[in-house]
Order: sequence, then structure tokens, then C-alpha cells
Amino acid sequence: MDTISYKTISANKETVTKDWVLIDAENEVLGRLASKAALLLRGKLKPNYTPHVDCGDNVVIINADKVRLTGSKWADKEYITHSGYPGGQKVLTAKQMKLRKPTFIVENAIRGMLPKNRLASQLFRNLYVYAGPEHKQEAQKPKKINLNEIK
Repeated sequence: MDTISYKTISANKETVTKDWVLIDAENEVLGRLASKAALLLRGKLKPNYTPHVDCGDNVVIINADKVRLTGSKWADKEYITHSGYPGGQKVLTAKQMKLRKPTFIVENAIRGMLPKNRLASQLFRNLYVYAGPEHKQEAQKPKKINLNEIK
């Protein structure tokens, strides 16, 4: 009996194959877009997924300023920051944040769906979000995917 076939193969930095993926965020609901982008960044859809290794794809998101929020979230959803000084709390609604930094809404939603550890900062470096239809990763030839085909 060959015992080598029973060994679990764990991916590492050298054996991982990272692809480039392009997602068009136009008319996509923010939470659904973020959860599927987090799955791609994490690599959970790959057969060689290993929890402690960055085995996900590089994700490029375009048209982030055209993302949708359901219900009355444009007025109700709040982004809170604090400077650390007394009275230093600032509150911006999603509508105000979209005018100030259109890519922040998508980046923040995806960052919240990644694990809360050092691996998350490595994974987040594989995300590129652009407000318009142009992006700087044409040389990598990212493969455009439809989010509805991801389960």
C-alpha cells in the first residue's frame, strides 16, 4: 500500500497560482459584491485552499462609484471616525462618503469580510478598486467574471 497518496497537500507561497480577476461593480448590490470579492481574495473557491496561506486571486473592481445600496441605506448607513481627541468624532453618511471617496465604500465592505489577522492585510493588498471604468492592470490581462456565476 502506497502511503504517500494519503498525505494532505497544503498549499504554500511557492505552489499557489494567482490569477487576475476583473469585476464590474455597476448596478451590483454592495454586500453581495463584497462577499463574493472576499471569497475570491481569500481563495476559498479553489481546490487547493489553505486557511493560513494567501492563495486567492488578485481582484480588480471597476465602476465602484456605481454600486447600489438597498433600502434607505444611502441616508442611514454611517461611517464613523474618531481623531482621538475629545469631540473628535466625525460621522459621514454613505451618500457623503460616496462624494468624498467613492472607492472607500467598496473597500471598507470587503475589508470587513476578511479575517481579522495579519493575513487580512496581505489579502487586502491584492485588491484594486477604481471609481471609473479605467484601471491600471491592463498588462496583467484580468479575466472578467460575472458575479452571478459564483456560488
